[in-house]
Amino acid sequence: MIARRALLGAPLLIPATAWGVQRGDPVASTRHGRVRGTRERSVLIFRGVRYGADTRPRRFERALPPQRWADIADATRYGAAAPQTRAAEPTSEDCLFLNIWTPALDRARRPVMVYFHGGAHAHGSGSDPLYDGASLVRRGDVVVVTLNHRLAGLGYAYLAQLGGPAESGNAGNLDIVLALQWVRDNIAGFGGDPDRVMIFGQSGGGAKAITLMAMPEARPLFHRAATMSGQHITAAGPRNATTRARAWMEKAGARTVAELKTLPVEKLVEAMAMPDPIERKGEISFVSTLDHHVLPRHPFVPDAPREAAHIPLIVGNTHDETGLWIADWLKRGDTDWGNLAERIGAQITKDVAPDWVVQRYREIYPEKTPGQILLAATTAGRSWPGHLIQAEERARIGAPTWMYQLDFPSPEAGGALGAFHTLDIPLVFDNVAAKGSRTGDTPAARRLAGRMADAFIAFARTGDPNCASVPAWPRFTLEQRQTMIFDTDTRVVADPRREERLLWSVAPYIKPGG
Repeated sequence: MIARRALLGAPLLIPATAWGVQRGDPVASTRHGRVRGTRERSVLIFRGVRYGADTRPRRFERALPPQRWADIADATRYGAAAPQTRAAEPTSEDCLFLNIWTPALDRARRPVMVYFHGGAHAHGSGSDPLYDGASLVRRGDVVVVTLNHRLAGLGYAYLAQLGGPAESGNAGNLDIVLALQWVRDNIAGFGGDPDRVMIFGQSGGGAKAITLMAMPEARPLFHRAATMSGQHITAAGPRNATTRARAWMEKAGARTVAELKTLPVEKLVEAMAMPDPIERKGEISFVSTLDHHVLPRHPFVPDAPREAAHIPLIVGNTHDETGLWIADWLKRGDTDWGNLAERIGAQITKDVAPDWVVQRYREIYPEKTPGQILLAATTAGRSWPGHLIQAEERARIGAPTWMYQLDFPSPEAGGALGAFHTLDIPLVFDNVAAKGSRTGDTPAARRLAGRMADAFIAFARTGDPNCASVPAWPRFTLEQRQTMIFDTDTRVVADPRREERLLWSVAPYIKPGG
């Protein structure tokens, strides 16, 4: 699969007519050469536009801009995804491509919405059907961009202490910086405004957006940001990151970084599947690294970066984040008072006694079943605290911040999974009917998608999410903690789930992998 996709860098050097593209299709100019896209239901789409050179000659190093090309490059097919375990699509180290949806190739200077895909810094790509930007373009007269960048060990293995490049622990983030530089230099030719660039992402993508706010090189390249369930407040520390990089090298069979650079990428991907040497479970964790170089500080420790205080931020989460990970338990319905504490203990990141958690939840919610308490407690003890810290630290420095919570439940399993992690993606993109959406394509889901999409479009346009669809969304403050609840009854609530927040506040939050 990797070898087959490696050929996909080649179409940029082949005339678009060789792929059967119609001559009436749109052609745009970039600083590196012209690209030909497609026109689909009034939206112009350019897929697989190269923003960076092939990374294979510079494995683990900062990527370079592409060389100029002479022919009109094909931009009708998505580019390669980054090498990764459990790949759902063909991959290649030559993966620095982006995708653009726009109403027109004019000089209208529309807001630009740049989306970072999720997947825990290790999986995914910008070509998921849920990220298709056509609905946002039609709805709000904006330009939408998605992109691929290096992932996992190739993008985030910190090799600086082992003789490797100083920037290796954040090479994937530097790919994103290169993509944002491409947007700055080229997006006007696609009808976008380089001075109104919004970055947003879900899960790992939201974490990358937050991390870029702490990167001096990245901050000048965007003007608003939104994190959707991207609860990172810390990056990986350099010592833990070195431990992981060393373990990965040994698993791949490399004694030095120089050897690691020459190994077939298949061996590197195979080694990425090893258990994490620190967490002792799952795949090895590669994330942004506090390297005192590219990333000189943690995103939200010891506070929110004051250098980013002028950048408006949306902090979003779903009411039942962990419904995605404990779905089997919830669907089986076999959680009882006997096994509830053990199951909670297996999921939470805060170091509190699980039996005490069960006792307190039964006092707060005497009507809830063991399964319902499992969903509530694991979300509040695993995912929610990071979102709260982001909003709280921003509020402390007076930075413009809005918080939302998605309460709209998925219809799956009769609603037992709640509003789980990832459920807000098709709503924000107004793609509830797209492949992979789990919201249900119902009138209620479509109405909610319209509200959320309109709020994000307004935020991209003005730096404020208030709009006709979602009026009176106040900024988050420590005094009121006002949060927009997106549901069939969309409304603002002050300090939602207050008792749960206070329950968990007795222990500090450490992001897993950090």
